[in-house]
Amino acid sequence: MDRLLIDRIVREVIAQKLGAPSPVHTCKDGICTDGLCVIHNTDGVRCIVEQGASRISSGAGIEQAGGVDPDLARMIDHTMLKPEATPKEIDQLCREALKYSFASVCVNASYVPLCAKLLKGSPVKVCTVIGFPLGAASSATKAAETDFAIRDGAQEVDMVINVGMLKGGDYQYVERDIAGVVTAARRHRVLTKVILETGLLTDEEKIKACVLARRAGADFVKTSTGFGKGGATAGDIALMRRIVGSAMGVKASGGVRSREDALTMVASGADRIGASASVKIVGGEPREPARST
Repeated sequence: MDRLLIDRIVREVIAQKLGAPSPVHTCKDGICTDGLCVIHNTDGVRCIVEQGASRISSGAGIEQAGGVDPDLARMIDHTMLKPEATPKEIDQLCREALKYSFASVCVNASYVPLCAKLLKGSPVKVCTVIGFPLGAASSATKAAETDFAIRDGAQEVDMVINVGMLKGGDYQYVERDIAGVVTAARRHRVLTKVILETGLLTDEEKIKACVLARRAGADFVKTSTGFGKGGATAGDIALMRRIVGSAMGVKASGGVRSREDALTMVASGADRIGASASVKIVGGEPREPARST
C-alpha cells in the first residue's frame, strides 16, 4: 500500500469531514419508541428501508407474528453469535428465520452445517463469521476458515481485520489478509463483509481500513463485532460511506438499540443495520440479549 497515497486520502477526507454538516434524521414521521411499530406503524419502519437499508439484524426470540410485514422480514439477518448458544437455540433461530422469511441466519462456524441442513431448499441464507471476534488469526487461517465454512454451507462471510497490523502501519498485510478471505469467498460466489472494529480505531485508521477493504475487493465494510469497545456511530457510517462510495455496502453494527438510532444510521449512509434490539422492529421481544453482526 502506497503510504503517500493513503496519507493524501486521509488528509482530504478529514478536511472534508471537518466542514461536513451533522447527519440529520429522515423519515421523521416514522419514528416511534415503543418497539412495536411493525404492528401499528408499518409505514414508519418501511420508511427506513426506502432510505436505503437492505437488511436489519436481530437476535432470536420472536414471540409475536401479528402485523409482521413480510417485505421487512426478508431484510433481516437473524443473528446468534453468543458463545453459549446451544444447538436447541440455533434450531429455534432457523425455525424463526423460516417462519418469518428472514434473509439469513448469522451463526458461528460450528453451527453452519446444522443451519445449512435446517434451511436447505429455503431462501434463507446461512452467514458466518471469520477470524471472529478478534481478527488476530493468521491470514492463512482466515482463508482456510472461509473455505471450510463455505463448503459446510455458508453463503455470506463477515471477516474481522487484523486491528493490530492496521494500527502498526502494515497496510500490505491488512490488504492481503482481507484479499485472502475475499478470494476464497469469490471462488464460490459468496459475499464478504469486512468488520473494522471502529471502536478501536482513530478516524485516520478507519479511512485506511476502508481503502484497504475496497482495494481487496470486499463487498461491504462494517463497523463492529458487537464484542469490542464501542459500536456504530452516525459519524463513522458517514465517514465510511464517503470513502467506499456507492460501489460497496456499509453496515452499522454494535450499539444500535432504538428506532431513532437505526434511522440515524440509515440517514448517514448505512445499507444494513445490525442490532440485537432490532428484533422489536418485527413486533417481538427477545428472551435474552443476543450479540449481533
